[in-house]
Amino acid sequence: MGQKKLQRFAEIKTFRNVLESPPDIKAKWSTFFNNHNPITLELACGKGEYAVTLAGMFKEKNFVGVDIKGNRLWVGAKKALDNGLNNVAFLRTQIERIDEFFDEGEISEIWITFPDPQLRVSKAKKRLTHPRFLRLYNNILAKNGRVHLKTDSPDLYYFTKTVIELYDCELLQDFDDVYSEEEIIPELNIKTYYESLDIAKSEKIYYLQFRLNDVLPVEKDELLKSLICENYAG
Repeated sequence: MGQKKLQRFAEIKTFRNVLESPPDIKAKWSTFFNNHNPITLELACGKGEYAVTLAGMFKEKNFVGVDIKGNRLWVGAKKALDNGLNNVAFLRTQIERIDEFFDEGEISEIWITFPDPQLRVSKAKKRLTHPRFLRLYNNILAKNGRVHLKTDSPDLYYFTKTVIELYDCELLQDFDDVYSEEEIIPELNIKTYYESLDIAKSEKIYYLQFRLNDVLPVEKDELLKSLICENYAG
């Protein structure tokens, strides 16, 4: 491991806005932020561009970026500290454990920005919009809480639309080419490091906003698996 990474790992342990799998934070985020403002999560946040930028745009809300990569979290956490943003924090943990750190109804919105699309069929359950993860989000989202997906992967976009339809979720917005729209919300103009890489080479940015159904029936997972094999084989 490089010296720079080691230095960053050491530094984030001293950052007041970074928590590493804290055992006693669940239902106590209002104490951490010293207010009862709504909380938005950025999952697989990487360098935290969305969490930090949104925190600057919406001072009346709190934001938490979640990722396991400490080297990446350091970038966002340092920028937030340098800019005096007290309404943003970073949680270093696996997303599979997210409901260990947030209570029922504690989260108002979730942003998933340019996650690994996990294109191989065998990796489908690792897609952050797979019902395996959506059930975790359901445990922590407030009533009428929203999920946002922004991606350059057409495969992840169409997969997520399939999930929304199959599990009777409520689709609120659907853009298959964000920057071609005449009007978009300011949040969609935020560009992350991974967006700039254009890994998918799709020349398009896709966006979905949706609400989860109260129940995501497990018995539908086999049908989803069949649809993945049929339509989304990588």
